[in-house]
Amino acid sequence: MTRISFRMEGGRVAGVTASGHSGYAADGEDIVCAAITSAVRLTECALNDVLGIGAAVKVRERDASVSIKLPGGLGEQNEQTCQTLLTALMLHLSALRDEYPDHLTVLADEDTAR
Repeated sequence: MTRISFRMEGGRVAGVTASGHSGYAADGEDIVCAAITSAVRLTECALNDVLGIGAAVKVRERDASVSIKLPGGLGEQNEQTCQTLLTALMLHLSALRDEYPDHLTVLADEDTAR
């Protein structure tokens, strides 16, 4: 099962980590893992390449795990855009979880029930 954890700091999404294989299909054929990876990569590209805050967004990959961590002090406009992107990612992955509940879990700091 893939576990996606959103780190919250007050009302702010501070980062996200996705880890583990969903188990929907074999490696290279797993549409759930592909959807998760694609969504996280799109968000990372928007943060780093479109917004141009590449030095500020930390992306780490290791052992079937990827994480994005936002720093503080981004400035009001960049912070608002980052929050929009990460909230959209959370909603998208939550919808994917609802479609494939046996293969994906989505958590936030305040929400440990799922």
